[in-house]
Amino acid sequence: MHEYYPLLLVGAIIGIISTVLIVAFATMKDKKQAIGFDRHMKDGEIIKRLLRYAKPYAGSFILVGFIVLFGIAYDILSPIIVGRVTRLVKVDFELPELFRLVAIYASILVVSMICTYSQAVILQRVGQKIISKMREDLFTHIESLSHEQMNAIPVGKLVTRTTNDTNAISLMFTALLVNLVKNMFIIVGVLVAMFVLNSTLTLMVLCFVPFIVLFSVIFRKFARRAYRRVKDRTTDINTYLSENLSGIKITQIFNREGEKLRDFEAKSRGLGKAKNEQILVFGIFRPLVYMLYISSVLCLFYIGGKGYLDGAPFLTPGHEGETIVSFYMFINKFYNPIQNLAEQFNWLQSAFASAEKVFTIMDIEPALVDAPDAIELDEVKGEIEFRDVWFSYVPDEWVLKGVSFHVKPNDTVAFVGATGSGKTTILSLICRNYEFQKGEILIDGIDIRKIKMSSLRKHFGQMLQDVFLFSGTIKSNILLDLEGVSDEEVSRACRYVNADHFISRLENGLDEVVRERGNNFSAGQRQLLSFARTIIHKPSVMILDEATANIDTETEVLIQDSLEKLMNIGTMLIVAHRLSTIQHADNIIVLSKGEIVEQGNHHELLEKKGRYFDLYTLQYEKERLAKGSEA
Repeated sequence: MHEYYPLLLVGAIIGIISTVLIVAFATMKDKKQAIGFDRHMKDGEIIKRLLRYAKPYAGSFILVGFIVLFGIAYDILSPIIVGRVTRLVKVDFELPELFRLVAIYASILVVSMICTYSQAVILQRVGQKIISKMREDLFTHIESLSHEQMNAIPVGKLVTRTTNDTNAISLMFTALLVNLVKNMFIIVGVLVAMFVLNSTLTLMVLCFVPFIVLFSVIFRKFARRAYRRVKDRTTDINTYLSENLSGIKITQIFNREGEKLRDFEAKSRGLGKAKNEQILVFGIFRPLVYMLYISSVLCLFYIGGKGYLDGAPFLTPGHEGETIVSFYMFINKFYNPIQNLAEQFNWLQSAFASAEKVFTIMDIEPALVDAPDAIELDEVKGEIEFRDVWFSYVPDEWVLKGVSFHVKPNDTVAFVGATGSGKTTILSLICRNYEFQKGEILIDGIDIRKIKMSSLRKHFGQMLQDVFLFSGTIKSNILLDLEGVSDEEVSRACRYVNADHFISRLENGLDEVVRERGNNFSAGQRQLLSFARTIIHKPSVMILDEATANIDTETEVLIQDSLEKLMNIGTMLIVAHRLSTIQHADNIIVLSKGEIVEQGNHHELLEKKGRYFDLYTLQYEKERLAKGSEA
């Protein structure tokens, strides 16, 4: 009985480790519920959706499959050849036979290397095409989301989804799936070869397979949780960086660098902790698989050696050494793919976690969509009408309450009122950036909900207080990829809105570089570029939302002159901070708490001595006192 003690000792150690892992797995399941760990999408659903992107390249994947089959020949045949060499050297050494075996071994190795190279090249090309398509689909879908939905999603999260997460998915198409298939083929091929060589020793090796399966199942659960945590913490850091680097000037102004650094360090520690958990999971699993490999090798040597000494029938006389050497190499070939599968499963969990996050964004239904019978507008005269419009950002907290007014074509209409009265909301609803809850909004007598949004918005030119400029040049920011426009037309638009006053002084003129968000230009200069951008797109209706606020006195004169020119182009809607800029408006609508309290032209409203009169008088007094203090 004592001769089986070594085998019993190996079994006891493996059993104890298995028990510990099972207990840890059961405990982890409880913790999983405690931390709210939830898989919203099943693996099968994720694979199904990913395969839709791979379907156009099915031919390439089939070709790679054939290449893989040729490539694994080395893994299956090399142990047999080496075992044959062992017997040849020991029993009946013949140099020509040795050369023949070495030549076969080398040929198989070369074929395997060529197959590996071809496989990598094909998969990289196909994988990049698939990920480019997915990234484009994601970006297009993000563009379709409404303003309200975009406000609810941090920019850093969207950046992470479009870059980091799609890169993780790319790895699955370029290497992971094919290598998984390759390793499974190797495992099956090696098992078949071992059975053919010696079924008894093969059964000994298979005794360790249940433990491999057990460890893999447990590892799968731990790895999934670890990868989800890493993805979540990475998103947190990217979101934090996106927001705080954009607002770093505020941080410096209020001297809060230390506090922001501590916040960043806390998030970095969270990511580090998540990565350490991921490393720990993998660091435990791979050594466990290696332990099973060493145990099976020890059992092979023990059983093989004992069988040789006892003359056991499962060892063919004269072929004992060849069999043991071949099986030693086969065991190595058997466990290497399993260890690789562990690492690839690590990557697979990363890819699935990333794919789930990407598809979660892509599954967000756009809040604003075109009606099935929506029409195209070839032209817009500029007649606008609100009929008893109600709107709220938050349910039952009305921002607009039964607003009704009419704008004639080519009229200039201004909206004034205190902050929060609903001025900007009205302009957003006209362009259908948000969906109103009650009433009707008509453009040229047509309900805007019956007009395609792209058709509606192309007839509007919006000039906002906070002008956004993209990195590039002045010309690219004015055109926004608009084709068929000459440099002369761009220059003419700049002269029309007085932007040429500062552009002409720049070294590169229209080709002057615009840094991020246009921070190398003043607020007034950015506003003039916004005017030029609007003019070049030839809108039928122009919207100015606080476009004259927070600008220097010199630029204000140029902007006032530009506004007078813009008023002659078509219908204009203005939200004015400075009431002096709207004195020539055809109609001024005064809002208070989401309702229209009065309307008329400048002189009519002053004569009424109502809300507009109070606002105008208060602003006039402030400006007079400001000029007096400067004097």
